[in-house]
Amino acid sequence: MVLSRGMSFIRRKMGAKFSLFAKMNGLIFILFIPIIIMFTYSNRIALDVISKELQVSNTKQLSFLSSQIDSRINQTMDFIITFSRDPNVQKFNGLNIWDDGYDRMQTRYVVQEKMALQSGVMNIWPVKYTVYSQQNKSIISNYNNPASYDEDYLKRNMTGKWTYGDGESVPEGTPKSFHWFYTDSFGQQGTLRGSNLVAEASFGHENIQNMLDTYKAGGQGDPIFYRKGETPILNRSASKALSNELIQYLDGHQLEDSMQQVVRLGGENYLVSAVKSPQLDWHLVDIVPVDQIMGPISFSRNLFYVSMVLLFVVGISASVLLYRNVQRPIRKLIRGLQSVQRGDFSVQIKSNVNNEFSFLFYRFNDMSRQIQSLIENVLNEKLRVKEATLKQLQAQINPHFLYNCLGYIINMAQMKDEEAVVSMAYNLSSYYRYTTRMERPTATLSDEIKLIINYLEIQKLRNGRIHYTIDIPEEMLGQQVPRLMLQPIVENAVIHGVGKSYSSGEIRITGEMSDGFCRVFIDDDGPGMNPEPQEALNRKMHEPLQEEMGCGLWNTNQRIIHLFGENSYVYFSKSHLGGFRTEINWETASGQQLQQPLIKGDI
Repeated sequence: MVLSRGMSFIRRKMGAKFSLFAKMNGLIFILFIPIIIMFTYSNRIALDVISKELQVSNTKQLSFLSSQIDSRINQTMDFIITFSRDPNVQKFNGLNIWDDGYDRMQTRYVVQEKMALQSGVMNIWPVKYTVYSQQNKSIISNYNNPASYDEDYLKRNMTGKWTYGDGESVPEGTPKSFHWFYTDSFGQQGTLRGSNLVAEASFGHENIQNMLDTYKAGGQGDPIFYRKGETPILNRSASKALSNELIQYLDGHQLEDSMQQVVRLGGENYLVSAVKSPQLDWHLVDIVPVDQIMGPISFSRNLFYVSMVLLFVVGISASVLLYRNVQRPIRKLIRGLQSVQRGDFSVQIKSNVNNEFSFLFYRFNDMSRQIQSLIENVLNEKLRVKEATLKQLQAQINPHFLYNCLGYIINMAQMKDEEAVVSMAYNLSSYYRYTTRMERPTATLSDEIKLIINYLEIQKLRNGRIHYTIDIPEEMLGQQVPRLMLQPIVENAVIHGVGKSYSSGEIRITGEMSDGFCRVFIDDDGPGMNPEPQEALNRKMHEPLQEEMGCGLWNTNQRIIHLFGENSYVYFSKSHLGGFRTEINWETASGQQLQQPLIKGDI
């Protein structure tokens, strides 16, 4: 019946083979969709985060560069202000009525030494210093300055701010210098009154270029120094073409103190960042190639998409190959199973390939042969079981036991002992009524105890020395056990324990439940057994049945193992009563630890 259902199931599956492979291809496609969507979303988030971090990092770097330039300029301005108040500088602009030529020369020398010393301290930011004495119409410089004192030159540049160039005309494209003029007029900075001391500080575009080169060496940008209307200052390794495009873009836009924007220059995207220098009123502008920075991420994204397409193609190809290479062997196997279903166990499947199906066909051929052998073995086993059952029934109806009981009834009837006759007849009928009923292979432990009571009452009537005690927990009485589990063991205690000793006669049956196991102990006060034969008997319980071994105890052990599992067993040991103890141990269905056993007392 199971084989028929299996064949119907396989036929239904093979009837829907085309839809199965179509569903498989559709499933592959559906599985790829969420993967692609999740990757695209995560890739977009990663690009946005990196872009924001790039913008923030670029702005911070530009701001730091601007602060460095402004710091150098502030140091220069602080020196000019402090230097203009120096006594020697003030003396240079004095009337010098009482000074001779040597004193004036000494004053000029001291002023030049101080300017040279300051320029040497700031050698990474070289600055040219010049002091103009409006009182004496004279100048002092820390460099070779061929120019003479020019009043118009001072008035033209006295703006109080840094200027690019000194107002002199120069050829277009020629680099200029940054100039700052300071005078000591009280309350009117930048105003000349005819007797002022004027200090000038100037530095060339090379200082800015050095800063730009240092900045470029530490990053991926291409910075410039830009002011609308002036020639920009480029770093020494700047691309002329790219810088020209950038300058054209900047000329067409109004720059704020700080700005960032992605601009397309030269066919590529660039992040343009600008930060204004407060002192010089110029902008530090940096361009970073976005495509170059984001290129590895874009390449990984494109590689993932290509890999997904290739995997999809490989998945479809694999499904087609499985369809072609699996369907035909399965059809052969189905035809073989159909033959087996019809009862033809001689069917053999031939395989022309050497793969997993060839092994499967080999096992199928072997299976068909084994099934035929198994059917024959099952039939023979059923015959043996019926024969064993018949023998068991014959063994249960022990003629000697029955004859002895009937003889006891006759004797008691002749002696007019009606109570003994009734008791023997009642217990004997109950005993054989239970042993001859074989509808079910199991019974409750309560029914087994009742059978034992009937048996022991019969033996007690025949042998007055016998007395027994049964202590079984109430919760154990409902346990399902094999029928006639206790009777062979109790009979063994009566015959080999009490029957072989004239001074003994006690049989005690106790039970307990603990740790998920039920245990029943049958003790007698007979002569017992020596340790060596006792150990040999325990070993034989786990060996095949032998000719010289009694089958009652061995069958009981095998039935317990078959019903309750390998953790159940029958074990023999010395009893605390001095005789022999038989322990029956089996695992409960729940496997839980129960309460302590209850004592029923003497029955």
